Amino acid sequence: MDNVVLLQIAVAVVAVAVVCVALLLRMRAMKRRHEEAVARREADAEKRVQQANESAAKEVAQKIQESQVAHKAELLQERERIERENKSRVDELQKLEQRVNQREEMLDRRRESLDGKEAAVERREGELSVKEQELKREEARYKQLQEEEIKKLEEISGLSVENAKQELKDRFMEEAKQDIAAEVQRLERRARNTVEADARQALALAVERFSSEHVAENLVSVVDLPTDEMKGRIIGREGRNIRALEMATGVDVIIDDTPEAVVVSGFDKVRRETARLALEALVQDGRIHPGRIEDIVNKTKKDLDSQIRRAGEEAVMELGVGDVHPELVNMLGRLKYRTSYSQNALMHSKEVAYLSGMLADELRIDPTMAKRAGLFHDIGKAATHEVEGSHVQIGYDIAKRYNEPPEVLNAIVSHHEDEEANCIESVLVKAADTLSAARPGARREMVESYIKRLEALEKIAESFNGVEKCFAIQAGREIRVSVLPEEVTDSQATFLARDIAKRIESERTYPGEILVTVIRETRHVATAR
Repeated sequence: MDNVVLLQIAVAVVAVAVVCVALLLRMRAMKRRHEEAVARREADAEKRVQQANESAAKEVAQKIQESQVAHKAELLQERERIERENKSRVDELQKLEQRVNQREEMLDRRRESLDGKEAAVERREGELSVKEQELKREEARYKQLQEEEIKKLEEISGLSVENAKQELKDRFMEEAKQDIAAEVQRLERRARNTVEADARQALALAVERFSSEHVAENLVSVVDLPTDEMKGRIIGREGRNIRALEMATGVDVIIDDTPEAVVVSGFDKVRRETARLALEALVQDGRIHPGRIEDIVNKTKKDLDSQIRRAGEEAVMELGVGDVHPELVNMLGRLKYRTSYSQNALMHSKEVAYLSGMLADELRIDPTMAKRAGLFHDIGKAATHEVEGSHVQIGYDIAKRYNEPPEVLNAIVSHHEDEEANCIESVLVKAADTLSAARPGARREMVESYIKRLEALEKIAESFNGVEKCFAIQAGREIRVSVLPEEVTDSQATFLARDIAKRIESERTYPGEILVTVIRETRHVATAR
């Protein structure tokens, strides 16, 4: 039994030993194969490295060759460029050399010409010196003749030259003193008149624009009453009715001893008209108390606003000036209740617009813009009592606010020469404004007296010798006299202007001043055929 076990153990040990030997042999074989594979791989790697080195060397050699070829090409191009530049510079130098040679030749020719001119100048100087000597001899001869003539005149007149000069000087000094005295008196009269006129103007403007205790004739309206008993009803108990009317309309209601009449005073003509119409309606209705007064005044304001708007719309439609902002239409209607030198402002504006359009037609330009500028040239007068400033500046600001065209804006600021006119419409409006204001009858002046005054002034100027023609312009405030140049000299023209002015002063009566302008001109005309 033990032997069998031992045998089995021995067999097992042998088997294990055989297996171990077999594994060891196999491992050795695998190691050998692995080493052989590593050796082959190393050999392949070395071979690839060698091939890569060879290909890199070939590529480097090829690139070196290509770079050498490119460098040679660049060198050739650079060489060609340098040669071209050198050639162009050589050409420029040759051209400069040619110009220098030409200028040297030109300078030589000029030098020769100057030499010839210098010789001619020397000859001319010689001739001039001879003529100068002759002129000196003639001057000496003339002085001798002048002295002889002076001696003859002294013998004839019995006066020496100094005495004659002194006599003429005394005569002119006496005339000058008389003229100065007359001028001083005229200036004094003008100063007195100007001061009074300026005072009246300032007072009128202040009264028209600001409230004051003083009233003027053109700032009041009279309301007729059926009986004097109506005055008490207008005043009301403890004056409540008249106070309510004054507060509602913003005017002063004056009730005095004038029979059957009440005076409405105010500086805003629209308010004054509102109060007048409201008071007439109250008198006709007979019911006068504060509540009724407010109702009538509100109704009258609405009616008057409608009339103002309608007046503005009628003016715009009548003239055909295109679309106009509603506020401008209202302000245009307000001009119906504004006067200037007895002219109704709205009628004056419409007249200026018509005249501007006619002038534009004569000049063959579009009359629409000219009429529009003429219609709005005095639009600022509708607000002079509400806004500080002149009607020109106020009108410009209003028209600019409502996007009026530049032609209209310039016409507004230039029609009184506050600025220069920069368009034809402004010039036409200025001319039309002058025509409307200065025409006979526009400001309560009779046509007959106007024409007679102008004819009399022209006859006075035409009565002098040497006068060719004369014109009375600016409504007789200036006389322009054209004289014959062959009969009247420049110095005589000065005395002629003074003589005409003195003649007008002595023979005519007129307000203000009359400017006398004497024009002496000579015209020479030739025709090129």
